Amino acid sequence: MWHNFSRLFRYRGLIQTLVVRDLKARYRGSVLGYFWSFVNPLLLLGIYSFVFATIMKSDDVKTQPYAVFMFCGILPWTWFSSSLLESSASLIAGGNLIKKVLFPAEVLPIVSVFSNMVHFAFGLPILAGFMLYYGHTPLLSNFVWFPVVVLVQLILTIAFALLVSALTVHFRDLRDLLANVLTLWFFATPIIYPYFREGVVQYKHIFRWNPVYHLIVSYQESLFFGGRFGHGPWLLLLGGLSVVFFFAAYWIFDRLRDSFAEVV
Repeated sequence: MWHNFSRLFRYRGLIQTLVVRDLKARYRGSVLGYFWSFVNPLLLLGIYSFVFATIMKSDDVKTQPYAVFMFCGILPWTWFSSSLLESSASLIAGGNLIKKVLFPAEVLPIVSVFSNMVHFAFGLPILAGFMLYYGHTPLLSNFVWFPVVVLVQLILTIAFALLVSALTVHFRDLRDLLANVLTLWFFATPIIYPYFREGVVQYKHIFRWNPVYHLIVSYQESLFFGGRFGHGPWLLLLGGLSVVFFFAAYWIFDRLRDSFAEVV
């Protein structure tokens, strides 16, 4: 495992090339092309804002403007969920590459994560624009935590992507199951409702077992809510556990590596 892991950094050029190829393939033949990377989050923000800020309007003044509050959670969640769904099929879709002796299979799920991270980055200017429009700017002392949150999510998402992609090769039903699990996971995470809501606080001992809960709350505290960044200890703990989880997921991936070419 350590031999393969030590070579992973040398594949950064290959990862970059495949990410660019994936982005080009995604918008090939479309009229707007890469502009969809900005249009999609804008449309998503508009839809959710209409539903949850107009039809199911929240009276909680702490989450106003609601569109900005919600988008602080929607953006990282979309990065996380899309990465898992795409990585679950990445090894199967890249079967021809895996059968080549020298091709590192772990690159494929990692590419899925970085590709969706680029879309996450494209959505940030949309979020910044709405924050300026509503006159809602983050505290500098809280915003400095933002890169830390992104780094923790990157490590955690890659770990999940490696694990899910390896298991899906042998258990094809996992991809369909994952879509349903992610739907439940979405509503079990304080994205469209605040983490300080009574129902969440009442069962906080359960919510704290949800790693994405800590990510979303950290994003909200660093970008939306004023006051002290109180979730720092939990974020750092999640960062440490994410590193451990990454190596555990990579170990499982490496153990199953030799069977990929036979199954796909």
